[in-house]
Amino acid sequence: MLIQAVRHTLDEIDHFLSQVSADQYNYPCPQLSGSTIGQHTRHIIELFECLINQYDEGTINYDNRCRNPLTETLPDYARECVEMVRKSINKPDKQLMLAQRIAGEHITLQSNYHRELLYNLEHCIHHQALIKVATVGMRDLQVHENFGVAPSTIEFKKQCAQ
Repeated sequence: MLIQAVRHTLDEIDHFLSQVSADQYNYPCPQLSGSTIGQHTRHIIELFECLINQYDEGTINYDNRCRNPLTETLPDYARECVEMVRKSINKPDKQLMLAQRIAGEHITLQSNYHRELLYNLEHCIHHQALIKVATVGMRDLQVHENFGVAPSTIEFKKQCAQ
């Protein structure tokens, strides 16, 4: 179920990116302090890539990202990255260590693959919501009403509508 939910969300991103022009992808959005759709998309992709690429070694450090300018500036390249992530996420659950630097201190915590995949899903949805804000006023973009909305919120709205 978790893998399906992640793939569904990645499909939403891919569909969205299929409509975005390079100008729209690279436009500094005033409502987001000048950040671009491309920057938010790159950030989503790179956290998933950290999880996938560091899985075998067993320690995940989301600070160790490549910050690839191609992912940030070329929507078609970002779509290729999304597809690679989509194909690579189906891994067995296993214990992992999460490493990070906070306020100059190195910390490590126990985690597992499914927990980190869920974190990435929630993180992705959060950034989708920000991307949705960036699209306000952009013509020729069809953004689904549930793009950037948490699954629990979607379910809650369905229950309220009944």
